[in-house]
Amino acid sequence: MIPFRTYDIPGLVLFEPPVRGDSRGWFAETFRDTWLAEAGIATTFVQDNLSRSSRGVLRGLHYQLIQPQAKLIRVAEGRVLDVAVDVRRGSPTFGRHLAVELSDTNGHLFYIPEGFAHGFVVLSDTCVFSYKCGDYYHPAGERGLKWDDPALGIDWGILDPLVSPKDASLPTLDRIPESDLPIWKP
Repeated sequence: MIPFRTYDIPGLVLFEPPVRGDSRGWFAETFRDTWLAEAGIATTFVQDNLSRSSRGVLRGLHYQLIQPQAKLIRVAEGRVLDVAVDVRRGSPTFGRHLAVELSDTNGHLFYIPEGFAHGFVVLSDTCVFSYKCGDYYHPAGERGLKWDDPALGIDWGILDPLVSPKDASLPTLDRIPESDLPIWKP
């Protein structure tokens, strides 16, 4: 069993597997299905994604309404601030977020269930970002909300991030139609 943390936003879990190193480098086990079972998570992952970004790049906040995706996130190289926002209509924690730092040195994995918007900002010179998904990407199901929505109050820790035109044009949470929000299932 590895250490893991749960939070006051139900469903979010931070796994803390050990990173073992010496003068030659380090080794970390990055996934084991038993970790999920020990944390009460029944997600089966079907897709892995990998991205590379430069310092200051902010990606998000994204979610899928059709074929929603649970995610298990880690950083293979570099350091990010990773953010999950509860966008489940009817959830007692709707609109709340959690930000965690993920890096190649801490080796943490962040589990985000379906119904959360997700984004990250790169805090190192470069970053290789890796995540498992609980369902396949479905372009027609993609949704998102504005990274700097003042109602969310997210402190990204940097000024003037590099944001894609698509992400810059996403709506604030109060402008998203209810039909474009996932429904909370207690």
